[in-house]
Amino acid sequence: MIGRVGRWLDDRLGLARFTRSALDKIFPDHWSFMLGEIAFYSFAVLVITGVFLTFFFDPSLKDATYHGRYLPLHGVHMSAAYASAVHLSFDVRAGLLMRQMHHWAALVFLGAIVLHLCRVFFTGAFRRPRELNWVVGVTLLALAMANGFAGYSLPDDLLSGTGLRIMYSIVLSIPLAGTWLAFAIFGGEFPSDHIISRLYVIHILLVPALIAGLLSVHLAVLWHQKHTQFPGRGRTNDNVVGSHLWPTYAARSVGLLAIVAAVIALAGGLAQINPIWLYGPFHPASVTTAAQPDWYVGWLEGALRLFPPWRITVFGYTVPEVFWPGIVLPGITFGLLYVWPFLEGRVTGDDRREHHLLDRPRNRPVRTALGVSTLAFYLTLFVAGSQDILAQKAGVSITPVTRTLQVLVFALPLAAGLLAWRVARDLHAADPDHERGDQRTWPTERRPARPAATPAAARTSTGAPIATVAKASATGFLAGVVTTVAALVAGWRSRRHR
Repeated sequence: MIGRVGRWLDDRLGLARFTRSALDKIFPDHWSFMLGEIAFYSFAVLVITGVFLTFFFDPSLKDATYHGRYLPLHGVHMSAAYASAVHLSFDVRAGLLMRQMHHWAALVFLGAIVLHLCRVFFTGAFRRPRELNWVVGVTLLALAMANGFAGYSLPDDLLSGTGLRIMYSIVLSIPLAGTWLAFAIFGGEFPSDHIISRLYVIHILLVPALIAGLLSVHLAVLWHQKHTQFPGRGRTNDNVVGSHLWPTYAARSVGLLAIVAAVIALAGGLAQINPIWLYGPFHPASVTTAAQPDWYVGWLEGALRLFPPWRITVFGYTVPEVFWPGIVLPGITFGLLYVWPFLEGRVTGDDRREHHLLDRPRNRPVRTALGVSTLAFYLTLFVAGSQDILAQKAGVSITPVTRTLQVLVFALPLAAGLLAWRVARDLHAADPDHERGDQRTWPTERRPARPAATPAAARTSTGAPIATVAKASATGFLAGVVTTVAALVAGWRSRRHR
């Protein structure tokens, strides 16, 4: 019966031909290409755990009194959002595990995106004809950051409320339109009764739909253009050397999915994150010390702390000091990310040739130096987001720590960039094959838009399918064991809290 149904569908949709072609597609074997898959699988964990959380979370700021099993908050007045989040953590079976898995999955998702973008940048995978996929990837990063902040703000605890207060101030600092935008987003003056419900819709519906759509576009463009690969023996601009999608690459990918899910489950069961019951409910008159956000907005927190208090007046309008690090710096950051493929192509005069072989970072010293310098700049800002903790641990005043970081935010990127340029240049000059490698990387001929069927000799596959399937199956089994153990430990910890 299954065979008849399959033949019936194939007669009408022609699925067999497409399936055979799809399963025969070849993907490179380099480990760095798996970073994008880690982001994709983390997003899958986010969706699954997020669906579970929506059954119990109440996105409302109406007054409520907590009567759950966490005794320190028993009888305390709080918002319904905060009460439901605490109830989810202590009174719902596996609720704390799901909450923490969701949070860890968000951090892994953003971390994988950042590492994937770094890999694409340093290897030149953004060059023609892949500029569109670079733009899609940068947009995914922006949406993931926005959605992470929205979800982080939903519980209405004291820490997330402080973050919302900062966001309100940043939006309010925009000249001319700031007041209108702040009231439109928050539904009134801070604190507003509508912001949690609005963030809830954004977090669970609008942004995830955009992310899912852009991921589909990203994969479709990748599938159409074929995968890039590093130069090497037998690798040219017209072929792909690697493993067939089925069964080798599919088995390896399923094993990676199991590992990602297991690691996130293990972190959710054993590593505490965002313990909102310790922060308490948000009150506008209260603020918490040592308040650091999640790592992906730590650089913005550091910029707000380091930037000098420049307040200017232009045509009667005041531009507050928060505007420069809160609006201008992120605008420049993402603006440069969006235009970089076109900017580099125009500056180097290499914007008309197609590239399917990747650069080694050492063969592009200037690009490598700029990338390292940029990373050093934002890492310094990230450290500056914890300046109060640094001062406390060092036993010194916060002022010298701030002054030191204000110097390092310029000096460290310059030193790191110069060092990276020198090392990359020396490695490139010492490589006996660098000239031949450059010829492979920048061919003079252009690849046709619709190439003919690739000859069998040019479509190279490596690896042993049976061995790979066995390894992936073993990996999946071990990952499942780890996931089960993590869930059992989380349940034991939950019973101890009770």
